[in-house]
Amino acid sequence: MKSESLVTRGKLSMVATPIGNLEDITLRALRTLKEADVIACEDTRVTKKLLAHYDIHTPTTSYQTGAKARPNDRSPSVGRGFEKIISLLEEGKNVALVSDAGTPGVSDPGLELVSIVRERLPDIKIEAIPGASALAAAISIAGLRAPSFIFYGFLPQKKGRETMFKEIVASERASIFYESPHRIMKALEVLAAHLPASRRVGVFRELTKMFEESVVGSAEQVLAYFVANEGKQRGEFVVIVEGE
Repeated sequence: MKSESLVTRGKLSMVATPIGNLEDITLRALRTLKEADVIACEDTRVTKKLLAHYDIHTPTTSYQTGAKARPNDRSPSVGRGFEKIISLLEEGKNVALVSDAGTPGVSDPGLELVSIVRERLPDIKIEAIPGASALAAAISIAGLRAPSFIFYGFLPQKKGRETMFKEIVASERASIFYESPHRIMKALEVLAAHLPASRRVGVFRELTKMFEESVVGSAEQVLAYFVANEGKQRGEFVVIVEGE
């Protein structure tokens, strides 16, 4: 049996990747991806485009098959994807975890995986390799009153969605959420129906990409803009609502 001092412990690196423009990656992130034993991806096909751009040949694996766990669940269920990452860390491997875009752990399964690693392997080092985040990028260019805010991630598609909009409308803090092109118009319609003109809304579309766009004004003004520009209802959206 190996003594404790001779046991090699793995490391989990949470690596932020670009949210659109491939130049938005840090030197430290590139080094970490090159030096890792394995890169754990949401979707290996997406990540391999980034790796090919920077001539990185580290093996990849998917963690997307893992079952979701609640952060406070003391015995979460674990799917095959998560189990593979756990096994690699137990073998002493250095695993670099990435999401499809941005900082892992923010509105993606990385959150659940880290929770499980902390539960199952409390001695494993987990390090942050910071970088691009749609949340931070939107705040930086918004010019909206958001000294404190509530981040909702992606709003529920059905159950709980109406409740969250009620919270957003009544909140004294700014509210920030991600929205898909399939639901952005419905979200703006709800905000326009319930927010006074004095509370501004910002919609930030395709951040860092070729067609990046910011639309800021009252909820009615923002809704009217996207109604008049139907072609701009596509893409990835960050929405910021000023507080009450």
